[in-house]
Amino acid sequence: MKRIAVVGTQGVPAQYGGFESLVENLIGEFRSADVEYTVFCSAKDYSFRQERHKGAVLKYIPFFHANGIGSIPYDILSLLRCIRGFDTVLVLGVSGGIFLPVFRMLARGRLVVNIDGLEHRRAKWGSLAKKFLKTSEAMAVHCADTIIADNKGIQNYVRETYGKPSVLIAYGGDHALRSVSRKKQDLILQGMGLRRKGYALSICRIEPENNCHITLKAFVDSEIPLVFVGNWDRSCYGQQLKEKYCGLPNMVLLDSIYDLDVLFALRANACVYVHGHSAGGTNPSLVEAMFFGCPILAFDVFYNRATTFERACYYHDSRELRAWIDLLPLDGTEMRKLAERHYRWENIVRQYEGLYLDFLPKAVTSP
Repeated sequence: MKRIAVVGTQGVPAQYGGFESLVENLIGEFRSADVEYTVFCSAKDYSFRQERHKGAVLKYIPFFHANGIGSIPYDILSLLRCIRGFDTVLVLGVSGGIFLPVFRMLARGRLVVNIDGLEHRRAKWGSLAKKFLKTSEAMAVHCADTIIADNKGIQNYVRETYGKPSVLIAYGGDHALRSVSRKKQDLILQGMGLRRKGYALSICRIEPENNCHITLKAFVDSEIPLVFVGNWDRSCYGQQLKEKYCGLPNMVLLDSIYDLDVLFALRANACVYVHGHSAGGTNPSLVEAMFFGCPILAFDVFYNRATTFERACYYHDSRELRAWIDLLPLDGTEMRKLAERHYRWENIVRQYEGLYLDFLPKAVTSP
């Protein structure tokens, strides 16, 4: 039995984002009987605390949230509790990377780090925060026994920047599929004034690096309505966009949705999915959308091209995006085939466990 500690997420049951969904699937139905997980969770983020979830042991870290500036001491406290008793420590993200040189001197287990999506390049951080995150990333890369990159672009970055190899393991998306009756889907759509295959869909955090302003501008006066789901009130950027566009008849701006049946209905019945992310690696929302066989209009960066294997439609600005919108309908069959081949959780869990059980990094490369 291999004992694995997971550090760097809010915790499970998942209620936040991509890494949390990753952990839910690592400890889920595809987990090997030869692996036992301990997941570190933020006590600040869970009012109800349980000792186990899906067979994984849960340990709670007090005082700090797992996100924002609090993620740094949160990750460090988690790592301090991993110094003994684990065969492998899986660190998700680089917030606590500044502590890893000390951790390596004290700990005996194997250290595996998924560096996520180049956090220091995100527009939301100031210059000082970016410098800290870059330093933390460098320490994480140099201290890790194995580095995981979730995208070919991240893998290239690690090799070119640090001269180190990394293991390419993507993110899964088939968890977005579920059984929702056609009747229930129709009721959900009717409640929003939508019709099957009669609208475009975009789901993301409302941040400048996700180019929400480009997406919205492209749909002004479009015959196809845009349903845009996000945390509009979280920032001035989102509030200003909401004020500017929410009154337009073809814009449906919705706050973040956590009801999985509603999300399924929106994805399953959209005629096109717009993905404006310009940072990060394999964005979970893009992989999830691919499983619905929906044509994808993606912002033209290497990460998105790698995730979609150069088979989506790409744009740089609102003018180019509008040109694609005017060409609808498009065929999205290839997106589903690619997702089924490359982004199923059963395969991804097996790749992660290969690192623990064999102690051999197994690179998974794009065809």
